[in-house]
Amino acid sequence: MLVSGLSGFKGQWLGRWLEKLGANVVGFGLAPHLGPRGEAISFPASLQCEMLDIRDHAAVCQFTRAAEPDVVMHLAAQPLVRQSYSDPLGTFATNIMGLAHLLDAATQCQARVFLNVTTDKCYENRETLRHYREEDALGGYDPYSASKACSEIVTSAWRRSFSSDTGMLIATARAGNVIGGGDWSDDRLIPDIVRSIAANQSVVIRRPQAVRPWQHVLEALSGYLLITGAMLAGEADKASAWNFGPSETNSIPVGQIAQEMVAAWGAGKLEIASKLEGPHEAHLLQLDSSKAHTQLGWRALLSPQERVTWTANWYRDWLANPTRHWSLIDNQIERYDARLRSTLEQSTAKGFQHVAA
Repeated sequence: MLVSGLSGFKGQWLGRWLEKLGANVVGFGLAPHLGPRGEAISFPASLQCEMLDIRDHAAVCQFTRAAEPDVVMHLAAQPLVRQSYSDPLGTFATNIMGLAHLLDAATQCQARVFLNVTTDKCYENRETLRHYREEDALGGYDPYSASKACSEIVTSAWRRSFSSDTGMLIATARAGNVIGGGDWSDDRLIPDIVRSIAANQSVVIRRPQAVRPWQHVLEALSGYLLITGAMLAGEADKASAWNFGPSETNSIPVGQIAQEMVAAWGAGKLEIASKLEGPHEAHLLQLDSSKAHTQLGWRALLSPQERVTWTANWYRDWLANPTRHWSLIDNQIERYDARLRSTLEQSTAKGFQHVAA
């Protein structure tokens, strides 16, 4: 099984979960972000991760040929809205052509299943109360959102053009705003809060009233695993686009999440920006995940409070002992996996297991 972006925030969690399911995992990505004090992440020997840029078509093809994967889960991306303003060409090259490179490599290697992980921001966001469904129009105000909408279009075109000949089932997964331990990206709310706590400084909240569909990283990954398992089980009708977001009542403002994070930690200081600066960012974005609910049996299992508490606990324990990076991930995977298996219907649980077959 090949995971692009294995060195990234979600990629690390996904790789460890796949290993626990019994999968043989290989992957690639860029050097992971450092911790707040410059701490580097060392990958365990069992998680084979090569430092490779997805914009390098030849290198991607060579790596994929050597891996000969049945399954490709594509997470490699330039994932930040604000960075896409400063580096639009790099964002487009990574998120559009990088995807095309990997689709081409997977096709050449006759992979059975390809999952492209995109984002809730791929929709043409009209800032209304309506929750976006998979059939809604794609778009994007900023370069990042536009690149992910293009990624969705490329995926759909590849599926319609080549899947009937190759047999490779191709789907996309659109998750909400994902939080959880190990994310050290710049200009993201939770990492910014953690860095401020580590430095004993206040964190400035830019848009406290902006509403987002927050979810824990394991909730999004459980959706990725379910759709991948269903396709591996031969369910060709599952090769389509999928939303994985929290329930309607769990889309809450940035300021509230920040306050809950500080409260769960028991430390930290928040400061509301006195003047709104920087490029455009969406104010309201919500997903309709009813398709995943009805056809996959997927649910976001953690309460809003648990999502924040699990995240705060991970970072607080990590700051106390950074060498526990992987054991902290493992512990939360095991807790979530146990809850997932006790909740899923039996038929869905069997499909979940196909991902490691």
